[in-house]
This record gives sequence, C-alpha cells and structure tokens, in this order.
Amino acid sequence: MEQITSAGKPVQITVIDGYELKGSKGDTPVTFIRAEFNQAVLGDSAKITVSSEGTAKYNFTSSFEFNPEGGITLDDLAHKPVFLTMTEVLPKEKKQKDEKTLILGQAVVDLLPLVEGESSFETIIPLHPVPGSPLEPLQPGVKQCSLEVKVSVAEPLLTAAQISGGNLLKVTLEAAYSVPESFVPTGPVQNYMVGLQVPLTGEKDYPIFFKNGTLKLGGEREPTPRPKKWPIANILAPGANNIPDAFIIGGPYEEEDGELNHPEDRELRIQAECIKKRITWDLESRCYLDPPAVVSFQKRIADCRLWPVEITRVPLVTAPKGKAAKFDKMDDENALSFHGVAYVNMVPLLYPGVKRIRGAFHVYPYLDSTVYEKTKCSFSLFRDTGHNLLHNNKAGGVNSPLSKPGVAKNLKEDKIQASSLKSQSSDTGVEMEAPPNHNPEGQQYVEAGTYIVLEVQLNKALVPKRLPEELARRVKEMIPPRPPLTRRTGGAQKAVSDYHMQIKTISRAILDEYHSMFGKQVAKVEGDIDSETLEEQKCQLNYELNCSGKYFAFKEQLKHAVVKIVREKYLKTIPFENQEELQTFISELYVFLVDQMHVALNQRLVREPQNLEHWLDYGAFCLLTEDNIKAQECFRKALSLNQSHIHSLLLCGVLAVLMENYEQAEIFFEDATCLEPTSVVAWTLLGLYYEIQNNDIRMEMAFHEAFKQLQARMLQAQVTKSTANLDGATRLSMQKSAGTVEQHVEEGVKAESSLGPWGIASGSSTIAAKVESQAGPGAPFSLLDGFLEESSKLQSQTEPILSVPPQDPAINQKSSNLFPKETLKREASKCLDSSMFLHPTHYSVSQTPTTIFMETIRFLMKVNAVQYVHRVLAHELLCPQGGPSCEYYLVLAQTHLLKKDFVKVEECLQQAAQMDYLNPNVWGLKGHLYFLRGDHAEAKACYERTISFVVDASEMHFIFLRLGHIYLEEKEYGKAKKTYLQACKRSPSCLTWLGLGIACYRLEEISEAEDALSEANALNNNNAEVWAYLALVSLKAGRQLEAEQAYKYTMKLKLKDEVLMAEIHMLQETVGFGNPSF
Repeated sequence: MEQITSAGKPVQITVIDGYELKGSKGDTPVTFIRAEFNQAVLGDSAKITVSSEGTAKYNFTSSFEFNPEGGITLDDLAHKPVFLTMTEVLPKEKKQKDEKTLILGQAVVDLLPLVEGESSFETIIPLHPVPGSPLEPLQPGVKQCSLEVKVSVAEPLLTAAQISGGNLLKVTLEAAYSVPESFVPTGPVQNYMVGLQVPLTGEKDYPIFFKNGTLKLGGEREPTPRPKKWPIANILAPGANNIPDAFIIGGPYEEEDGELNHPEDRELRIQAECIKKRITWDLESRCYLDPPAVVSFQKRIADCRLWPVEITRVPLVTAPKGKAAKFDKMDDENALSFHGVAYVNMVPLLYPGVKRIRGAFHVYPYLDSTVYEKTKCSFSLFRDTGHNLLHNNKAGGVNSPLSKPGVAKNLKEDKIQASSLKSQSSDTGVEMEAPPNHNPEGQQYVEAGTYIVLEVQLNKALVPKRLPEELARRVKEMIPPRPPLTRRTGGAQKAVSDYHMQIKTISRAILDEYHSMFGKQVAKVEGDIDSETLEEQKCQLNYELNCSGKYFAFKEQLKHAVVKIVREKYLKTIPFENQEELQTFISELYVFLVDQMHVALNQRLVREPQNLEHWLDYGAFCLLTEDNIKAQECFRKALSLNQSHIHSLLLCGVLAVLMENYEQAEIFFEDATCLEPTSVVAWTLLGLYYEIQNNDIRMEMAFHEAFKQLQARMLQAQVTKSTANLDGATRLSMQKSAGTVEQHVEEGVKAESSLGPWGIASGSSTIAAKVESQAGPGAPFSLLDGFLEESSKLQSQTEPILSVPPQDPAINQKSSNLFPKETLKREASKCLDSSMFLHPTHYSVSQTPTTIFMETIRFLMKVNAVQYVHRVLAHELLCPQGGPSCEYYLVLAQTHLLKKDFVKVEECLQQAAQMDYLNPNVWGLKGHLYFLRGDHAEAKACYERTISFVVDASEMHFIFLRLGHIYLEEKEYGKAKKTYLQACKRSPSCLTWLGLGIACYRLEEISEAEDALSEANALNNNNAEVWAYLALVSLKAGRQLEAEQAYKYTMKLKLKDEVLMAEIHMLQETVGFGNPSF
C-alpha cells in the first residue's frame, strides 16, 4: 500500500460483522477478509472464528488514498468498487506444513455515495458464493450470508461547487441485436467491443470501453429486469459481477428515445430480440464530470448533436498455461474487423428535466467522411488507439480485482495514454491514414439490420426544469385566482330566486307603463330614437311613477325580497356597530342586487360569471373580430376561475405570443404541459413558442413529446378499432351478400385487422396514398380511397395478404408491405355502376393520419385563433407525416374565407377536392363560398350534396340555415320546412325555429308556424323578424291584441326587411286591425 501524502485523503472501509456464514469444515470455520480496490490489495483481516449461529465480528479496517492530482480520482470511485473476499482457513492435516485456504465468496462495496457528496455510509451487502462454495446462493425468502460494512472519509471529497455544478454520467450497454450471420461461436475466440468518448475539460476526452461481449444464437428474449454488471473482468464470484441495486428494466419500444421506436418497427424488434443472434454486455460504466466538464459536455451535445459509438471485434489472445503472455506480431488493421458505428442522438439530454435516454440505434459501417459529416469527429477510438488496445486484449488478468499491483500500473498507464487523446472538436487534427472508400465488413451490419441498445443517464438534468409548484405560483402572480363563491345557508337560493321573480314582475309593469306613455310616439319614429329623446322619456317616466305612487309601490314590492336576501344570504340579523360598516355593507349589497337584476334580465356572462366556458366563448368571439385585448381579458378571466384549466392556459399563452409577451407565454405553455403531460396541443404550442425564440433544441424536445403522446393515443385507438373489427367480422360472415362494394371493403378491413393491432399509418403508406391521389378527381376508383386508407392504417409489418407488383420500382421499394389497393379496387369495380358514383351516400369520409400540427390547428380554429394558424400550417406542410392533405387545404380555405379572399379560397378547395372528392367538408365550404359570392344556385347544389352524405360536415348548422334560406328565397317551402326541421332536431336555435316558422306560414300551416315562432321567441325575444311573423300569424288568426303587441315589438326592434314590413301593413289593412296608429 502506498503512503498517504499530505494532498491525499484516506478512504476507510471497515468490515464490522458477518452474518449467516458457513464453512466447508465444521460449523465454526476460521475465516478472514481481504479488501481490494483498483486491482491493489488493501489488506487482510485477522483470522476470526465464526460462531455456531453463523456470525463473526471482524472489525477490520483498511484504507486507500484519494488523490485527484495523479492518484485515485473521483472517476475511479465512481466506476470501481471495493471487493471483499472471504477466505476459509482449513484445519491442518497430519504432516501438512502450509495452511490451506478455500475462497468462500466475494462482496462488492459500491463507493458511489462518496462521489455524490456523502462523507460516510453504512450498508449490509450480500456475500456472493464462488463456484463450489458451501455458502447459500441468493434466493428470495432465504436468509443470505452478508457483511456489515462502513465507509467513511474525514471530510466530504467534493466541494460545494462540485456538488452543485458537477454531475455523474452512467452509460449502460445492453446488447447488439441482429448481428451479421458471419458472427459464429466457433473458430477463433473474438472480443466484441464497443467504445465512445466523453469530453472532459479543454481538449481532453475520456474513453469508455465495453469489452468481452457474449455472442448468443438467440431463441429467447433477454430477461427483464436483469442486473447491470461491472465493466471488470475475472471476478471470482459470479454474483459479484452485478452492480448493487442497478437493473435493466426495459420498457415499451414506443417510449424509447432511439431510432426503432415506431409501431411499424415492433415486429422487427420482436424478431431481432427473440430469434436472431445477438451480442450481450449488460455493462454499466460511470464517469464523474466536474463543473467544467459538464459545461464542455453540454456544449459538445449542442454543437454535434449525434454521438459516435463504435463497435468492432478483435481476436482474443490467450497466454499458454505456465508461460508469460507473449504477443505475436500482427497487423493491427487486419485484427480490427467489422468496424461499425452507431449515431446516438444526445440532444434529448438538453431538454429541460431530462436525465436519461435509452433506445435502439442502427449500426452503420465506419467511414471517416460520413462520421465526420454527422458528428464532427475526426478521430476513431478503436483504429487510432488500435495498437495499444489490441495488445491489452488478452484473456485472464485484465481488470481482475485479484491481479497483482504491477498489472494495475500498466493499465493505469494505458488509461492515461488513452485519456490524452485529442478532442474530436480540437483545432489540431490527429494524423491518420487516408480513410477507406468503403467498409465491406461494416456494411454487413446494415444488411443484417444490426442495432445496439444503449442507455445514457445523468444524476442531474443538464437543463433544470421548472417545478409545477413554481409554474403555478407564477401563474397565480400574473392572474390572481377569483375568490370562490361564499357558501351560504339553504334559504339563500330561494331568497335570490324570489328577488329574480320580483325583478321580472316589476320590469314588466314598468315596460307596460312606458308603452302606455310613449308607445304611439315610438311607433311613429322611423329611425333610431336619439339620446336626448330617450333621456326626456326617462325623466317623464320617473315623474309619472312618483306622482302616481307606483314607484313607492314597486319599492315596497321589492323590499321584502331584499330583506330576505340580507337575512338568508348575508346572514345579517343584528344592527351594525358603526356607520362605516353599514356603508360598506350597503355598497356590497348594491353591487350584488344589480348583478342579480342583470341575471333576471338574461345576460349570459352576468347570469353565470363563474362559468369559465362563457368567458372562453366570448374570448373566441373577440378573436374572430381581432379584438386581441378583449380576448386576452376573457381568457384570463376564465383562468382566474380555474388555474388548472388547460384550454384557458393555452389560450392565455396564445394571446401572450400574439401580443409579444413571450415570458408570460412560456409560463402558460409550460404549466399546461405539467398539468396535462399527455396533451398533444400543449406540447405543440410550446414547441411553436420555442421556435419563435430560436431555441431549436427545446423546440425539438416539445415536438418530440407531442408526437410521442399522439402516437400513444393513436395506438390505443387502433387497438380498440381492431378489436371492434374482429367482432364485426363474425357478424359479417353470417350476412354475406353477393356483389356489393360493402362486402369487399369489409372483408379487406377484416383481413387487415387479423394482422394485429399495432399498425399505424406509416410514412411509406402516406407516400403511397399521395402517389395514388395524384391521379386526380377523375380517377374511376377514387370512391374507395376512404376505405382503403382506413384499412391501410391497420397494416402491420408483415407480408401482405395479396401481392400486386406496382409499376414504379421506387414505390415498390417503399410500399411493398401496404394493403394491395389496386387489387381490391379491381374486385370492387365489378360490382359498381354509375348510380353508385352519382349517389355516394353509403360511404364514409377518408381520414388521413393526423399529425401534431393538424391537431393543434383544429384547436386553434375552434377558438378562432386564425392569426396563429398560419404558423402551424407551415409546419404541417413540411411535416414528414403531414403535407398538403385535404384537411390542410380546407383549413387554408377557411382562413382565406374569413378575409373574403374568394379567389384563394376557390384554389384551395380545388386542391382539396382533388385529394378527397367525397369529403362533405369540401362541398360544405364550397357552398359557403358561393353563398357569400351571391351565387345561390351553386351554393344550393353544394349544400344539397353535403347533406346527402352519411357522414356529416363539421358545420352542418350553418349549412342547414343557408340552404333553408335559399329554399325560402326560391319559394320551395316544403324543402325549406324539411331542412329547418332537421336543423331544429340537431341544434335548435332562434334562427332554426324562425326558418321553420316562416316555411310553415308560407305553407298556410298557421298552428305549426305559431309553435315554431314561439320557440324562436323564447330563445331570443330581441329578433325583429320573429315578432314580425308572430304579428302575421296573429293577424291571420284574428287575434287583435296579440297582433298589436307583436307589431309594437317589431317596430321597436327596427325591422329592416321592408318587403316583410309592407306585407304586414297590407294584411293589417285587409283585416282592419293590428296597427295601433290606425
């Protein structure tokens, strides 16, 4: 053991007790403990006799020197354990001179807590038996032999700056799957190795090697969870290879961060990881990063993004027994074979809060030019250190904890030499031979589909993430929560209700008084009444009410209701103590009574101010009128009612971006993702915000998370749909009918659903769909595209049921696994006639695979955030899963329609129709275009086609209203009645009932007309046209009082339809009543 210098700090390892111990000779064996670290023996304990209960008190302390200036460093403590080997001293036999010993087992002490800043820790560690040992192997439910160990230092090894700014990097190499067929277990023994570099300070890099991979023939999946192993060879006890409390857990492919994490890759992964050859390591290597190294590591990720992880194999050189290791002369370049590289995207480690990435990464041939282009790395870890690496590649003795200290010194020199390599980003290039133009051995990785599964983990995230509590606090600071309504006793509700009733009664009485005084005057006024006249009428009305005593009567009538509110709602039953308290209460009461008065008069926001949906609707209306300030007020009001409401948070963020309050926008969007981490829209809007801020890495993070959440949701939907299709297939088999399109399509869906529930429309299927759609709207089989797109979504990565070679080889390469659309179309065409094309009412709308951007566009369009939509549309156009789809052009057309740019609207609708001729939204929007242009004949044709589809368009309410309006204009009252009746059944409103009432009136169905108009008046009693037709109905029915009442309101509300007003006057003259001015 080396002497401790003044610069070093001793690390003490004390073995206190042993439990459940056994020996090979007798129940009380004599044992001792040997402590080893960094391939050096730290010392042996005294020989202790184990008690009959299996316990032993060792109290054995050993130590080594921690000296970061050239001795044992933090990095050594991180990835090298202390080995405690228990040896039994066997009793001497007759004529035996020397003691014989038998190794019983090994225990492993992980020194990681010291690297994490602790100064001491105690633990009970299992004693792993060596082969042939009498110790019990580790089994659940059985007491295990173990050692109680304490590790301590005089003071923490890390400074406060190192604890706060440093980090610990863990790299776990699990396996390489689907390796080339030329890898065979027979023949010369090969050492399968993987390596990568970690940047340290300055131009220094630290190499990490994983050696001695095990080639397996496959046939079964690697178990999970399984322990991670120390990257150290020749450990005596097999169980001591395992790192304590470190396991490979695995998980769903879709949740990985690598390259093969899509649903269409699932079959490939299952075959590779169950059936094909693989090389396993299951090794974890650790590296301590001090604060400057953390900065360098973070900068390297930002600059390079992709990280080269090299893989190779070299012959394993074995020293003959009894002879020293001797190396034959060999050509290092020939020995280094199957040199490949995987490109690991390390950017997710720069995402806020991310500490771990794990995934599968394709292996490609190592070519200098390609590696440099992708990673900016001009240095090969294996080739450029090949001589040193190969000559340390021998079996036995390497990294063994039982090896002599001399070996450790050689390896220490090797490490220093390797760590002095130039950085891959250094200005001084490493001299090397000209790179080869090709790598035929490495190309076998591509042909075999080889990939490695790798995990990179940090103790702390490189970029901290705001805590949900902090985000909630920031939101609360920006928008104080609205105080909740005070809970009152049960009688309060009835008191308020009585107050409402009194307000309504008094308002009707005052209205009658007003009409009795000024009704004739108002009827004679053709235009608006000026403010001076209104003020004069108000004064006269007040004077009359006071003089007649009605004002006093109204007050007395209302007094009892107010007293009940004071007692029941405010619980005020005793006199006030002072005048100030009385005035405060009167002010509060006055505000409440005025608000409740407005509630009684049917103002929506005042009626339910605690309903945030009302504020969101009002904000959406303000966005439509481009009143962003008012919209922001509404959305913030909604958020103050519920600070966990996701839509309110998102809309506040959108308005903050539109008004360039970017700091607030980030808070809103981040809080939304914390509250609902599965929200696709929230992650997408956060990514769009980061794009505005030119933060590419965080933008990529947000978009990736949004895509992952959308993928998970689509996967669940496909599972549900596949189950439903399988259930439906059984019913269809009993209801076969010859020669129908429905039969062929359903059979196709049934066949596809049998392939499994994991298929989601992939990029290749999207490309194929686009190629076919380019045939235009005149393609004879475009009618079936909707069904075929749906069936293609159920396709998984297996052989197609029907194989049809496409004409284009490029398409053949990309879509060889697609559902054979052309075959199904030809089969279906035998059963089609022209009438089926003219009346496409039996088919659903084709649904293209949705994207995160289209999902966000739907949300923004729903709330009229058109100003934000164009930015998202640009991403949808460039998105690999998106592109110029039918829905894309429909949204673009809607944005142009709001600006009344009819030329661009028509262009977009032509493109949409070419992609999906049977989409009812295309025809509905076409109808709106022609209607706004004034071409009601074309609008009528489009609307009629829209409502003929089985699947409804998204705006059926407006389509029914406008189609009914056209029918009324053209005096097709029967069709108008039918149309408005449909609208009333689906989404009743004042206008739908009004249209139905007009149609019934024109059909001389007076009773039905009156019923419909009454419904319309109940929904909105401020519509002048409703009152006008009620006046006509009352005149036809001969009810003079009701006719005059309806006519008065018609005049008061200023009916603008002069033709309708002339019709009322003519009918009044005919019947001789109805106009009070006669």
